[in-house]
Amino acid sequence: MGRKWNNIKEKKASKDANTSRIYAKFGREIYVVAKQGEPDPESNQALKFVLERAKTYNVPKAIIDRAIEKAKGGSEENYDELRYEGFGPNGSMVIVDALTNNVNRTASEVRSTFTKNGGNLGVSGSVSYMFDQTAVIGLVGKTADEVLELLMEADLDVRDIIEEDEAVIVYADPDQFHVVQQAFTNAGVSEFTVAEITMLPQNYIELAEDAQAQFEKMIDLLEDLEDVQQVYHNVELED
Repeated sequence: MGRKWNNIKEKKASKDANTSRIYAKFGREIYVVAKQGEPDPESNQALKFVLERAKTYNVPKAIIDRAIEKAKGGSEENYDELRYEGFGPNGSMVIVDALTNNVNRTASEVRSTFTKNGGNLGVSGSVSYMFDQTAVIGLVGKTADEVLELLMEADLDVRDIIEEDEAVIVYADPDQFHVVQQAFTNAGVSEFTVAEITMLPQNYIELAEDAQAQFEKMIDLLEDLEDVQQVYHNVELED
C-alpha cells in the first residue's frame, strides 16, 4: 500500500506542539460528531468511530469528555465540513478535509498554503477520483498469517494484510471497519496501533529531492492550519 501507518502517526505526534494540535483537532471533531447525533457512542456510530481513532493517538479522556459535554450543553458553535482538492509539485495530488466556523478564512488559508509552496487548488472531484476510501486497522502481537486465519474464521474478506515492522496492518472496505475491529476484539486484542478510515491513493508517486522537500513543507503547513483535520496525498515519503 506504500505507507507505513505507524511511522506516520508517530511522526505526527512526535512533538509537544504537534501533540497539542492533534488533541485540539480531535476535540473539535468529537464535538461536531456528538452534536450532530446522540452524544453517546453506543447509539452514535460516527462518534464511536472518532473515539476509537482518538484512542490510538492517546487523546486524554479530559479532552474527550470536555468535547462531549460541550455538545450536550447545546453550544451554539457550528462548523462546516469542507473538502479541498489540489495539486503539489510535479502533479502530486492532495486532499484536505476541514472543519471550520469561518469558511472564507479557511479557504483563504488553504489556497495560500498551496500557492506559496508550488501547488494550486483544483475543483471538486479533480483529485478524489484517484483515491479510495479505506478502513485501516493495525495491531501487534499476531503475525499476518494469524490475522488472516482469524478473519477467515469470522468470514471476513478484506482488501489486504501487510506486516509493517512489528505490527500487522489490515486494509478493508469502510463499511467493514467495525466488524473487523470487533473480530480482533473478540480474539483478545485490546489495543490497536491504528484504527481509522482514510483516503488511499490508487497509485503513489516519487518526487525528486528538491520537489519532495517543497512538498513536505506544504503538507506540514496544511496540517498546522487550525481548521484542517486531515490531509491525504499520493506521494511516497521517506521514513
